[in-house]
Amino acid sequence: MKVWTKTAMVFAVLGTAGMVYAAQPSKMERLGKMMFMDNNFSRNATQSCNTCHDRRMGFVDPANVLDPENSVVSLGDDGTSTGDRNSPTAAYCGYSPNLQWDEVKGTYVGGMFWDGRATGWTLNDPLAEQAQGPPLNPVEMDMPSKEAVVDVIRNARYVGLFYQVFGPDALDDVDRAYDYFALALAAFERSSMVQKYSSRFDAADLNDQERNGYVLFKANCSRCHSSDPGPDGTPPLFTDYSYHNIGLPANPLLADKGTDLGLGGFLEKDYASESPIIGDANYADQYGKFKVPTLRNVAITPPYGHNGYFADLRDMVSFHNSRDTGDWPVPEVTDNLDTEVGNMGLSDQEVDDIVAFLNTLTDRRGNGGRGRTMR
Repeated sequence: MKVWTKTAMVFAVLGTAGMVYAAQPSKMERLGKMMFMDNNFSRNATQSCNTCHDRRMGFVDPANVLDPENSVVSLGDDGTSTGDRNSPTAAYCGYSPNLQWDEVKGTYVGGMFWDGRATGWTLNDPLAEQAQGPPLNPVEMDMPSKEAVVDVIRNARYVGLFYQVFGPDALDDVDRAYDYFALALAAFERSSMVQKYSSRFDAADLNDQERNGYVLFKANCSRCHSSDPGPDGTPPLFTDYSYHNIGLPANPLLADKGTDLGLGGFLEKDYASESPIIGDANYADQYGKFKVPTLRNVAITPPYGHNGYFADLRDMVSFHNSRDTGDWPVPEVTDNLDTEVGNMGLSDQEVDDIVAFLNTLTDRRGNGGRGRTMR
């Protein structure tokens, strides 16, 4: 079995990611924001992280938000390449644990990306490991190497801040510098600039329909979209970081991408014999399962599902309610269907009430509201 450890060169200086956030949060977050907005981390200098995770659009792809019927994946730096999954929000993701088997839930939890492949097994920080993916992905930002990414930092106006945060030798080793790059991006994504907690839900400003929707939500949806307080007493994040196959139909817009096996496909392809996780060794049992997303800002971040099949939030909720009883297309992956959705027995009015509640989870624009930074 392959042994997965933290990157020694990084943690010789940092100790742990959390310690850095506590020691230098303002500088770390500010550096991360500058890099998040920098187009030079793409081959043709056309894209930044913000391009597909726009802060004005709930940190998802604005092209998809503006046309969720026809645009469900993101365009690459070359102007022609496209991914095979809907870009999830970059907000409220920083509390996800490392990918692991949860004995109590009897399922995998944690990691980042829809399939959990940013496991956290290397940096002990799934969000930072996720940040390392897009710059080197040939259908996304398409940078040729880590060295090319680090060269951008060496020539950036914020290079002095990078040295302040990580030390005078921070760019001497490329692998170490690339880890620092990712840790700073993760610090920004955890900051109160991104995690605002400024919605009407957070302000307890709900009308009667929305309050009824919240009661229905807790009774029918909170098994996966947990309404319990988050870590360190944060408000609810509306996810338990687990993986489920809700039976989403194949999206005809992605017909050329093939069947997406989700978590099971990742585990089988890359870690079938080397996974450090103690859990279900039959990876076919994970086929079709995708990570439960946070529902914060869900009303303004269409389309919905890993393949963007649903352009409308009410349709997404209706599908959860009546997958097995309504006139829906067959699931893309018919194995391992979650049996606690699909026949929930909610009335049309109750569906409307739940949707009304979900609309209260939208953060107010601007920098106001109650913000927190993970420490």
